[in-house]
Amino acid sequence: MIEIRNITKSYGEKTVVEDVSIALPTGKITAFIGSNGAGKSTILSLVSRLIAANEGEVCIDGVSLAQWNTRELAKHLAILGQSTHFNLRITVEDLVRFGRFPHSQGKLDEADQEIIDEALSYTGLHDLKGRFIDELSGGQQQMAYIAMAIAQNTKYILLDEPLNNLDMRRSAQIMSLLRRLVHEKGKTVIVVIHDINFVSFYADFIVALKDGKLRHSGPVSEIIKPDVLKDIYDMDIVVEDYNGKPLCVYYE
Repeated sequence: MIEIRNITKSYGEKTVVEDVSIALPTGKITAFIGSNGAGKSTILSLVSRLIAANEGEVCIDGVSLAQWNTRELAKHLAILGQSTHFNLRITVEDLVRFGRFPHSQGKLDEADQEIIDEALSYTGLHDLKGRFIDELSGGQQQMAYIAMAIAQNTKYILLDEPLNNLDMRRSAQIMSLLRRLVHEKGKTVIVVIHDINFVSFYADFIVALKDGKLRHSGPVSEIIKPDVLKDIYDMDIVVEDYNGKPLCVYYE
């Protein structure tokens, strides 16, 4: 389990995350939602130890984040940020191989290669493994980075706005893939996402932030409600039932 305990993060006099505490469920998709500047990406960076908190702590499986060895942490937690992309001209397969580094330290064996091949097949990229990353579409590139995270073979996968600049079809494919990772491989997926309908249809648990504070948390059925959404986004959002799922309709 990932536990966030009284986390506060400030930059100078500006507090971007204030006294947030939440235990994130395992074996589920947890979606962080909220308006721009709510603190969603900051919390993901704190959980993945990319930045340090001013106060509070994060615990991974009962161990404080500060006590984790970096290499061991990379065997438990994978993070795909908004600017993870490499500037090197490498093939899809070479990119996915990076996911094995915490385990192999660059000395790949037959077992590592099997995991790499499985990650390529799982994401539908096996036929593209020899292509250079910069030759792929934006959606294919994002899928390749997810394949790298799959090859890392961690219990927890954190993704910061993975649907940015993707069309609806590719976004749905990626969310469906994340759903499969939970159902078929028992992964715990934590994702920052803006499209609340993708949250409604694919997530299990929601953490809603506003102005750096935890505003609401709970199962999708408890959060995707007009009154709760208005409190989060300061706008009226109609929620309708679509095949048993809450569908959000919003406009100005």
